[in-house]
Amino acid sequence: MKRQWGIILGIVFTLIIAIFSVINVDSVTVHYLFGHAKWPLILVILGSVLVGALIVGSFGLVKLYKLQRTVKHLTQRLSEYEEQEPVQEIETNSHTMVNEDISTDQKDD
Repeated sequence: MKRQWGIILGIVFTLIIAIFSVINVDSVTVHYLFGHAKWPLILVILGSVLVGALIVGSFGLVKLYKLQRTVKHLTQRLSEYEEQEPVQEIETNSHTMVNEDISTDQKDD
């Protein structure tokens, strides 16, 4: 359901941009660092939207990659922990018993 809402919002956003672009068909001067040019405003708007979408998409992909690496690392640690869990419990119980014996011996002195 979440994905469907994303698609619906994407379509609505695209329609708003398309309507806004078609209304603004006048030529505008675009100033670059090395010069200037006259472009139709519709191309400037659509180009800006495209560049913005690419930037947001690249940030999303980087975050997705980091999350996938984290999940892989944590899954590996979990499998290692599950393999070692019974051994650690026995060691923990023996250490606890040893610590109780030492503390009892120290109280007797």
